[in-house]
Parts: sequence; structure tokens; C-alpha cells
Amino acid sequence: MRDTSFEKLRVYRLAEKLADEIWLIVTRWDGFARSAVGLQLVRAADSVGANIAEGTGRGSFQDNRRFVRTARASLNEARHWLRRAHRRKLINREQVDRLKPLIDNLAPMLNAYLRSIGKPSPDEDENAANQPPGDLERPSSED
Repeated sequence: MRDTSFEKLRVYRLAEKLADEIWLIVTRWDGFARSAVGLQLVRAADSVGANIAEGTGRGSFQDNRRFVRTARASLNEARHWLRRAHRRKLINREQVDRLKPLIDNLAPMLNAYLRSIGKPSPDEDENAANQPPGDLERPSSED
């Protein structure tokens, strides 16, 4: 499979690594823990990379930025579920020590990536200005 633009992003690769580490941990839990906490944790962690990927495929920098913000929110959700897992003794100190640097690096990388997403082209500026309020989610005629 050929790399696409999002697969080359360091922030995306780090999000993948976090999601894979979490997957390896959660698959070892018993059925109740996996269905109660694990499913939510895996979904939140997978969502970080998925939103980065989806944002790069959108037609405008505004859409891309919105998806990166959603990725940040998913990272915060993953943090929540990791806290629950730790409090419930589902993850041990070694696992925390492996996950914490990934999360601690991913948060500022998402912020830096968000800041790096470019300025709109003149066409995008004009299209955004011509959108009536309430129709901001409607795709442009070029989609």
C-alpha cells in the first residue's frame, strides 16, 4: 500500500503508535473490562489518527483544522479512559510508563500541526464569505 500525505506526518505516525499500544493492552483484558472501558479507550485512541487522516482529505484548510481539533478532543478522551483504567487497576506502572510519553508528545504535536495548517487561498476566502450562516457545513459546488 502506498503512503498518502497523512501517513508521512509525524503526528499521525505517533497517533498510530499510541493506538497500537493501547490495542495491545486492551486485548489482554477480561470481557467485562474490555467492553466497559476498553472499547471506549480503543475508539478514542483510534479516533486521533482517523481525524488527522480525514482532515487531510478535506477540501479546505478550515475543514482540516476542524478535524485536528476533533483529534485533540479524542486524545483528551483517551486520557480520561486511561485514568479510569489506571484507577481500576487495569493497567500497570510499566504500561503507564510506555503510554505517558506518547500522550505527552502527541498533545503538543497536535497543537503545532494545527498551527501549521495553511492560510486559505483567495478562492477559499471568497467561498467562506459567501456561505450563508447556518450552512457552513454544506460542501461547496466543487466537491
